[in-house]
Amino acid sequence: MMTTDEKRPVTGYDRRMYAIMNRREGASLHATAARRRTAVVVHMALTGASIVAWLGTVLGHQEWAVYVMLGLLLPWCVATGVINSATRGLLELRSRVLDERQRAEKNRVVARAHGVMMWLLLGAAVAVGAAGLAGQKPEGLVFPVLFGVFVVHWLMPLWVAGLTAGDEPDLDDDDDDGIVEAVGAAGAL
Repeated sequence: MMTTDEKRPVTGYDRRMYAIMNRREGASLHATAARRRTAVVVHMALTGASIVAWLGTVLGHQEWAVYVMLGLLLPWCVATGVINSATRGLLELRSRVLDERQRAEKNRVVARAHGVMMWLLLGAAVAVGAAGLAGQKPEGLVFPVLFGVFVVHWLMPLWVAGLTAGDEPDLDDDDDDGIVEAVGAAGAL
């Protein structure tokens, strides 16, 4: 059954985003499973460092952490772009642009990310509870832990998609143009 979003015509924005997500210039950055895993691990590390820096500015009133956040922003954006390129925009493109296989893959990725997050939330709750039992004041841990879990919840589907993306078949540039034209033709219908 098609959702309302899938019934809508493909827009110019959809065609541009599809073309951007399917560019081949950076394909060497994610050509192998090891490179994709490296990009995801680097993205996780940059995200963790950014969370710590942001919490340092908000809770610790550390001015230097603002500069750390600014320094982490560009590499974080590049790593995000590599993962999005590796997945061909699976999580960034609207459903109306994705074919059946891609929609099924997107659903699998989201379901797997949901399962991982369930265990992460359980671990966070146990850790805060254990810290409280050990004599720590859990009130001071609630906001940083909740913020960290929120950010991970937001990015977990991207990470799962990057880790589970398969190797791309070798396509000629003519094949990519044909795909972009096919999406454009579908939008004209």
